[in-house]
Amino acid sequence: MAGAVAEVAVAPAAGGFGRFARRNPTIVVGSALLVVMVLAALAAPWIAGDPLSVAPVNRLRPPNLAHLFTPGAVDRFGTDHLGRDMFARTIYGARVSLVVGLAVAFFSTSIGLVIGLVAGYFRLVDAVVMRLMDALMSIPAILLAIALVALTRGGVPVVIFAITVPEIPRVVRLVRAVVLTVRERPFIDAAISVGSRPSKVIFRHILPNTLPPLIVQATYICASAILTEAGLSFLGAGVPPEIPTWGNMIAQSRLFLSRAPWTVFFPGACLAIVVLAINLVGDGLRDRLDPRLARRMR
Repeated sequence: MAGAVAEVAVAPAAGGFGRFARRNPTIVVGSALLVVMVLAALAAPWIAGDPLSVAPVNRLRPPNLAHLFTPGAVDRFGTDHLGRDMFARTIYGARVSLVVGLAVAFFSTSIGLVIGLVAGYFRLVDAVVMRLMDALMSIPAILLAIALVALTRGGVPVVIFAITVPEIPRVVRLVRAVVLTVRERPFIDAAISVGSRPSKVIFRHILPNTLPPLIVQATYICASAILTEAGLSFLGAGVPPEIPTWGNMIAQSRLFLSRAPWTVFFPGACLAIVVLAINLVGDGLRDRLDPRLARRMR
């Protein structure tokens, strides 16, 4: 009897996941790729060696995927021009890229959400705030990030700050547009007519309507931040060279591309997979959270 009950209880859950996977294949595929990459990054100390260990005797050794699951092997992804383990450097590089992407997405959406709510609800504040946002958006994001990094000492926190600043105006404009639309709806007038404070109207009635598009925007910001960090590192204006990142690895190995293409291929492939996975999740969430698209998919 207990086995029958367990079987009946598990079957609906399995069926529900299968139905969700059929209706949202992009979310499932993107999430699976992200989970694999995150788990690999978290397990880096146990599955990878020292990414900074130099062994000139092993320089430019080609990859041997047969040793992929062999503990202690240094030629799973080959080695670079200094004999460093490319597998270890690629896995540890995932840590930096994921931290930068998630941190930029969190800080830019959090700050942009607060500013956008205030600017969209209070008309007097709107004019001043949006002119400041327009001024920030007039500066190319990559140039602003390079300038901020150049004015300070390099490091992961500095890179996060430098990439976050250009992303805030985009979030502010998105949230403000949603607030301006929601503010004219009858239920907002009803809340104001019964004496609700502005803070209550904003956080109880307006904020929930801004979250679906904001969540989707956060995924695109995360992917964009990872690409920007790789670009900054490639240009030598991002994370210091001694810290393994995908951008640093590609920049340091570009001179050996014809002789040792694996030194560029593996970090570049991981960068492309992570960005693709995040974009797949973002597209799936957009289709899921947009009421018009959700009705078409039913």
